[in-house]
Amino acid sequence: MPYLTEPEFRHDRPARTGVLLVNLGTPEAPTAKALRPYLKEFLSDRRVIEIPRAVWWFVLNGVILNVRPKKSAEKYATIWQTEGSPLLVHTREQTRLLAEQLGQRGHGDLVVDFAMRYGAPSVESVIQTMRARGVDRLVVLPLYPQYAASSSGTALDAVFRTLMKLRNMPEIRTVRHFHDHPGYIAALARKIRAHWQAHGRPDKLVMSFHGVPRFTLDKGDPYHCECHVTGRLLAEALGLSRDDYAVCFQSRFGRAEWLKPYAFDVLRELGRARTRRVDVVCPGFVSDCLETLEEIAVEGKEVFLTAGGGDYRYIDCLNEAPDAIAMLADIVEAQLAGWTRAQPDTAARLARARALGAAG
Repeated sequence: MPYLTEPEFRHDRPARTGVLLVNLGTPEAPTAKALRPYLKEFLSDRRVIEIPRAVWWFVLNGVILNVRPKKSAEKYATIWQTEGSPLLVHTREQTRLLAEQLGQRGHGDLVVDFAMRYGAPSVESVIQTMRARGVDRLVVLPLYPQYAASSSGTALDAVFRTLMKLRNMPEIRTVRHFHDHPGYIAALARKIRAHWQAHGRPDKLVMSFHGVPRFTLDKGDPYHCECHVTGRLLAEALGLSRDDYAVCFQSRFGRAEWLKPYAFDVLRELGRARTRRVDVVCPGFVSDCLETLEEIAVEGKEVFLTAGGGDYRYIDCLNEAPDAIAMLADIVEAQLAGWTRAQPDTAARLARARALGAAG
């Protein structure tokens, strides 16, 4: 494997520590043309689709990529913002606020940036940019609270594949998950309480997590268990009984069995039971995106109301909530432990290097 070109080394530039947030990704525009390469990259990932390659190649290229881009583009168009997709907008702002928060805590020398697992900015391009800024230590934080091979796992794959191409690898630390982090649970609980203070309490709180195929649980993926841990801890923080809330899974794809119960089945049953009011929250997403703003906030509401339900309210993700940013800063600070270093005398360092014949 050929190495990527190393950035020019400078003796007068101090080494720095970087923080890289990694999120799922987004198409560049809400059009079928933009969706096709994005979906191809996403659905070609072996972590995401574990069907034998020969079979899947024909399904993906012969059917899905000829049909799904147009349908997905129509859904993206309903949530698209002036600055871009909500996921990109929120991730960019979270990165800015995290850098600001870490600076206020005395970490102003950090290089904080974000990348997308699919689409732009790519993991490789951002790591290369960080290396050019002198980063030789890197904390990688996938923005998935619960670990799944198809989310956190593949985000880290992209990081490690990039490192394999580097001649001069940075030191690295990775965050596996934060599904039970006290700050994460507290931020979710505070968000929900604020919503209830403004609108009153529902008859049922539905916690909808992104779904994955059932066989991943059977093969050892911890995602299902971590979602239920999050649900239980959040319910305890809110003082809910087991009858007050439901945990379910959304975004099913294909004909295979996925983790149950399915979100739309739960919402349909609550509607048929003439439930007066349901609130839905998505604790598996740090940022609002297509799966929350369109699938849950719009489609989920239609399912519930059509089945006979009463009032339906979607509670936004954490997004840029101050306590959510503080939680991310806490996680990063924990990873920085032991990585303190004295500020070098760059002038003296450069003089010594030149005395030995270095050019710069």
